[in-house]
Formats: sequence, C-alpha cells, structure tokens
Amino acid sequence: MSAATVSAGIRERAVALAPGVMMAFTVAAASSFLSEHYGAPVMLFALLIGMAFHFLSQEGRCVEGVSFTASILLKIGVALLGVRVSFSQLASLGLAPALIVPALVAGTVLAGMAMSRLFGRGVKFGVLTGGAVAICGASAALAISSALPRSASSERDTLFTVIAVTTLSTVAMIVYPLIFSAFGFDDQEIGFLIGATIHDVAQVVGAGYSVSDSAGDVATYVKMMRVAMLPILVVAIAFIARSKESDMKSSFPWFAVAFAVLLVINSTGIIPQMMVSAMTEASRWLLIAAIAALGMKTSLKAMVDLGGGHIGVVVASTLLLMAAAMGAVFIL
Repeated sequence: MSAATVSAGIRERAVALAPGVMMAFTVAAASSFLSEHYGAPVMLFALLIGMAFHFLSQEGRCVEGVSFTASILLKIGVALLGVRVSFSQLASLGLAPALIVPALVAGTVLAGMAMSRLFGRGVKFGVLTGGAVAICGASAALAISSALPRSASSERDTLFTVIAVTTLSTVAMIVYPLIFSAFGFDDQEIGFLIGATIHDVAQVVGAGYSVSDSAGDVATYVKMMRVAMLPILVVAIAFIARSKESDMKSSFPWFAVAFAVLLVINSTGIIPQMMVSAMTEASRWLLIAAIAALGMKTSLKAMVDLGGGHIGVVVASTLLLMAAAMGAVFIL
C-alpha cells in the first residue's frame, strides 16, 4: 500500500469523523463556560446538553464522530488520568479495595444470573447483564456477548443491555453522589463507592470529579480494578461455553493498561510538572466531550420499549451492587 493511499484513507476518515467530534467538543466548551459561570458540575452540563442532541447520534453526518468520541476519545481520556494518580495515593487506600472489588464483581455476576431466572429470562442474559453491571457497562456487554454462544435473541439482548447500563449509569452519575453524601461518607469513601458501583467508565469519572478531585482519583482507580477483570471474565465465559465465535483480542481493555503504565511512570516523578498539567488538561477536555457524546447516544425511550422483565434484571443487579458496596464500606 502506497503512502498516497494511506494518506487519502486518513483524510477520508478524518472528514467522516470531524462533524461529530466537533459537535461533541462544542458542547464541551459550552458546558465548561456554563460551569464556570453558574458553579454546577461541568460533566452534568455536558450530559444534559448532549441528551438534547440525541438525534445527531441516530442519523446524519455526526453519527461516526459521536461514536468515535464516546469510545476512542473516552478511552484516551481515561488513560491520561493515570498521571493524576501515584502509588502513594493508592497506598492510602489500604488493601480493602483489592479484596472488596473482586468479591463485588463475582457476586454481581451471580446475582445477575439469579435475577434473570427470577424475572423469567435465560441464564445467558443474566451473565450478560450481570457482567455488564459488575465491570464496565456497555464495553463489558459487547465483550461478554462475543464470548457467549449465539442465539436468536443474542443481538436483541446485547442491544438492550448496552442501552440499559448506559442509561442507568447516566442516572447514577447524578444520583449516587447525593445518596452517598447523605449517608455521611467522606470523599475517599464516596470515590470508592462511585468506582465500585457505576457501570460505565465515563460516568464514573464524571460522578467522581463532580464531588472532588480526591474522590475522582479514587473512583478512577477502583473502576480500573473492575475493568481489569473483564478479560478474566470473558476468558472464563468462553472456556465454559466453548464458543468458537468469541473474540478476546478485540475486547482487551488496552486503555486500562495505558492508565496503569502512566500511573507507574508518574509515581517515579520523572514526568515534568508542565507535561503532567498538559496531559491532565487534555484528559479533562476529552472526558467532557465524551460525556457529551454519551449524552447524545442515550435514549430513555428505547430502553423502556424493550420490556419490563429485562429492565427488572438490570435494575435489580444494579441496586444489589450498590447495597453490597455500601455494606462493605460500613463493615470494613
């Protein structure tokens, strides 16, 4: 393949993505302006304004760019958050997160299977929704779906799960900080609870940093612990199901690896402060734009139209995860 062909392909791809990406960053800029002048969380403004432009994610020139911002740019933004955290901060959390998070993930998957049976759905749907709730929402749903045996309802169940966990994450991003504050948890505990309970990465980041920088840092770390369990769960499901259609390579969370690498490098102190500041600011803008794009992709009506039984499984699993995480913090 010649250099001219590659260059033409890049230009074509950039032209396709530009409208949606520019729209997401326009919403991000407007949200930042409103936040600075009215004092409300910038992530909340980005989410609400983005939802007003939901139609842009359905058809037209912005579709590709919105999806790109909500996925690729989101992951880059999360990876860059590694420069905000160091081992000294993580050490202050103690061993509790390393013990609690795997237990919460395993318990939520089992709860999803139980709730699926209770609501008259199949075990595969319970694994799909339980894993999505337990780990990282839509990304986990897609990865787990690729490992499960195919059936006539596979695509429908996957679509529902993606919509459901994204919508619940959106609601949780707004409501959970208020609930956890009302119970008297401090910022570090709130950060842990947000990271341990909200489904999607973007909403974890949005909720955490809307409380404080400390809460956001802890929430991101705890969330990365959950994300790191995705390949383990997918491999286990594929092994049990013996499915030849699973695709592990495409679902591996490389952005979590990048986050960990930056965390390690930052802990050594070799990154200049000016570069840390630049990377932090870049991460901030990428995440605000990603929240705006996710808002554009969120459809409450689509979730409701797919049935009460399906919704019951996801909501029940979500509430059980929140209750278990709060109980763990109270006890430990």
